[in-house]
Amino acid sequence: MIGLTVTPLGGLPEIEEGADLVALVGDALVAAGLHPQHGDILVVTSKIMSKAEGRRIAAADREDAITTETVRVVATRVYPGGVTRIVENRQGIVQAAAGVDSSNTPSGTVLLLPVDPDASARALAAGLRARFGVLLGVIVSDTLGRAWREGQVDLAIGAAGVTVLDDLRGSHDSFGHELHVTQAAVADELASAADLVKGKASGMPVAVVRGYGHAVVESLDTPARALSRTGEKDMFRLGTDEAIALGRAEGLAAGLAEGRAAALAELGAAAPTAAAPPDGETALAEAREAAYAEGRRAGLTEGWEAGYADGRAAGLVDGGRAGYADGYERGLAEGWARGLDC
Repeated sequence: MIGLTVTPLGGLPEIEEGADLVALVGDALVAAGLHPQHGDILVVTSKIMSKAEGRRIAAADREDAITTETVRVVATRVYPGGVTRIVENRQGIVQAAAGVDSSNTPSGTVLLLPVDPDASARALAAGLRARFGVLLGVIVSDTLGRAWREGQVDLAIGAAGVTVLDDLRGSHDSFGHELHVTQAAVADELASAADLVKGKASGMPVAVVRGYGHAVVESLDTPARALSRTGEKDMFRLGTDEAIALGRAEGLAAGLAEGRAAALAELGAAAPTAAAPPDGETALAEAREAAYAEGRRAGLTEGWEAGYADGRAAGLVDGGRAGYADGYERGLAEGWARGLDC
């Protein structure tokens, strides 16, 4: 590779719903003297895709729009200006605010991401290939943060005709060592490079990357969604605070269940073997309720203080001793008080 150039594309008007991006981008390329060449890659900001596809909606409260677009909450943090929510959105992307954006759109409205960014990339790439008769690729980019790193970068959320991952596994480094895990996120790297010239407020939502033609392929079925590591491959499915809270809740629930089961089992084992009064089942049910109440109280107290192990132990001891002794006696007394005849 001799060199890589990244050139912003000016001359695009404000994009409205229903706009023909193939025509607008194609005309802008010609006007700028950037006639597409074989191997060119166009990096297009998701905002103009969203505007053209009618993804601008009225939203008095941006938070409601974020909630609607959220599939799974990963982490929530409060900061002086509000709340940050890291979520997985409908497109399968984990990012802040589900990609809902209130910038570069009139007040009282927000922009949602394209419904299918890969499909958006395929449509634009197919149209431009047909118009200019060259093999080019398209990347749809959006701004994302990264775990353990400050700041944000533009990454690929849609792609067509571009190799999104350069899989180097099985090859060897300069010392002859075999590579076992190395996969270069080419589409992300190109999206970030393009953002350096596009900027956030420059009015230039498209950049042309030239000199990286080996990543351009004939097939348009090269989805950027392949870059998302979610589901079974997700190693960081929850934020730290959320993971701790979930662990405590699950431990507490397990301790309470064990304590209740042991209390009821012990109650049943100690019950008199003589024939029960006609309404003996009522007395036993009331005794069980009292046993569970005592066991639950002790399990809650100890569970919150010491976690699952102490919660389980407290539930077993207090549920069996206090629950049975108090609950059974009171239940039996109430049964007799109702006029049961042995």
